[in-house]
Amino acid sequence: MPAGYIAKRVGLLLLIIWIAVSINFFVPRLMSGSPAPGTMSRAELKQPQWRQYVSYWQMLSRGNLSRSSRSFSDRVINKIKQALPWTISLMAVSTVLAFTGGTVMGALLAWPGSSGTVKSLVPIMMLLSAIPYYLLALILMFLFAYTWTIFPPAGGATPILILDWNWASAWDIITHAMLPALSITLGGIGFWALTMRSTMVSVIGEDYMTMAESKGLSPRRIFIWYGMRNAILPQITAIALAMGLIVSGTVLVEVVFSYPGLGLILFQAIVRRDYAVVQGISLMLILALGFTLFLVDLIYPMIDPRIRFKS
Repeated sequence: MPAGYIAKRVGLLLLIIWIAVSINFFVPRLMSGSPAPGTMSRAELKQPQWRQYVSYWQMLSRGNLSRSSRSFSDRVINKIKQALPWTISLMAVSTVLAFTGGTVMGALLAWPGSSGTVKSLVPIMMLLSAIPYYLLALILMFLFAYTWTIFPPAGGATPILILDWNWASAWDIITHAMLPALSITLGGIGFWALTMRSTMVSVIGEDYMTMAESKGLSPRRIFIWYGMRNAILPQITAIALAMGLIVSGTVLVEVVFSYPGLGLILFQAIVRRDYAVVQGISLMLILALGFTLFLVDLIYPMIDPRIRFKS
């Protein structure tokens, strides 16, 4: 991969970090009342704003996100560390399942050789893509937690269970995560299926597809290596653009299920007006999105080498 391409992407990532930190610093100071509750000492707040800005960067460079405005003994970074594994595992598994399942399903929906049963799923995919994550979460909770009582209705684990590295703890965590993960997966799979279907339709009429058929290649090989391989490129771009929607959807799902991730802590901090925690979590979410876009930018040229010469 050319060094210039990587340098441009690193520069873009650094720009996103600078903008995110600057917004996180200046927005609370535009509010009435205390300019930055819980983020700095009174002595620091008496300094000129440019000096406060430098001190803020120094504080962040040490991994210090200040302390909670409501409970000064609680460090914001510790709250994030406790909730981050729950959010990462939930969002990562759900996004991978939704993207993979939706991409394969969308390709099959557009493929001429697919059965009528598969193609009849188009209205279902359209319905799933239109329903918000939180509404799917409420529907799944009503059906599988209260009507049939198959899964727990809320929480990340049974309160009386002492979590440890054993199968009992793992199974308890999985059962509590099933409904939140399923709501994000179902909401995403419809979107990815429809977008893949539209790109696959445009690929089917290309000359290289006709040439592959004239060579006598098997339909399966044509479908995977000539159809899906080329149609998946816009999908990868779309997943970078959709990360903000995925993150916001995950936040709402965590609130609905009282799942102990960043979304629930952010919601509780907003209700309690714990500005320091809101600031810290918002900054972490923005930086995570920026880093994800950076990784997608690096992966994309590996899939389509033509991007290297255009960038």
